[in-house]
Amino acid sequence: MPGTPPTRFTYLGPEGTFTEAALRTISAAEHGLRTPARSVPEALEAVRCGEADAALVPLENSVGGAVPVTLDELVTGSPLMITREVLLPVEFLLGADALKPLAALRTIAAHPQASAQCRRWLQANVPDAVVIDVLSNAAAALSAAAGEYDAALCAPIGVARNRLTVLAEKVADRSEAVTRFALLTRPAPPPPPTGDDVTSLAVSIRHDQVGALLAVLTELAVRGVNLSRIESRPTGEQLGTYFFFLDCTGHVAEARVGEALQGLRRICAEVRFLGSYARHRLQPETPVRAPAGLSDADFADSAAWLSRVRAGESAS
Repeated sequence: MPGTPPTRFTYLGPEGTFTEAALRTISAAEHGLRTPARSVPEALEAVRCGEADAALVPLENSVGGAVPVTLDELVTGSPLMITREVLLPVEFLLGADALKPLAALRTIAAHPQASAQCRRWLQANVPDAVVIDVLSNAAAALSAAAGEYDAALCAPIGVARNRLTVLAEKVADRSEAVTRFALLTRPAPPPPPTGDDVTSLAVSIRHDQVGALLAVLTELAVRGVNLSRIESRPTGEQLGTYFFFLDCTGHVAEARVGEALQGLRRICAEVRFLGSYARHRLQPETPVRAPAGLSDADFADSAAWLSRVRAGESAS
């Protein structure tokens, strides 16, 4: 029923991945039922068909960019809504079934994204080792624990779960890498505003309309709604037609954001509301405030003024 906190969670598996680590930072998930899914579509379908209350899937990485399969799934099938975002610093470890010198390593299991983010470290520290692609960070850890490969690049949760010996810590080329995850549920009233929120949308513009994308951005800009992220994906219908994924500052309950959404609805071929939810910050920051004249109080005052004008009352 609407408003009931989720207790059954699914996530992009298998166990021992960064997605599981991110999910376990959510208190309800830590104490609820957690079921790994084989893919992003499988995780989201479990929510759509009622087998799970919520799904956590990766949305983007600060190094690798957006996760295309997640974006594509958000605009196909029945609607889902983001109710929470989780940011997780990505830290890779080099683990093995026993303590070994780096010079002795000949094979290292790694997910392709992991090896891409550790490429320079691998070249500098284990240049003679062959990196073997595996399906996940968890699979890499499992294979190293079984002795199938000399070592593995994996997440800290995988090292602990498989009792691996850490050969090297913080092996990623960029220590500040972060992955952003989205917790999705079936549509329901969004969480209340916190004062530091994100509203996510997917919009499809009319490809035969001159300046259509500029018109979309203008609807946001004139209301002081900051666009923090824009990503395009083909609709799959014909060449040259795209969905644009937008992350905006603010909450749908705020007047300026609500008016911007109404404006987008008027000018876009399709608008899919993906959710308004609290921004997750790894470190405290001062939220950006709306420019003067664009607060909810300002919108209420201007609406009241217009009502007086229409009623023939004093409009001063």
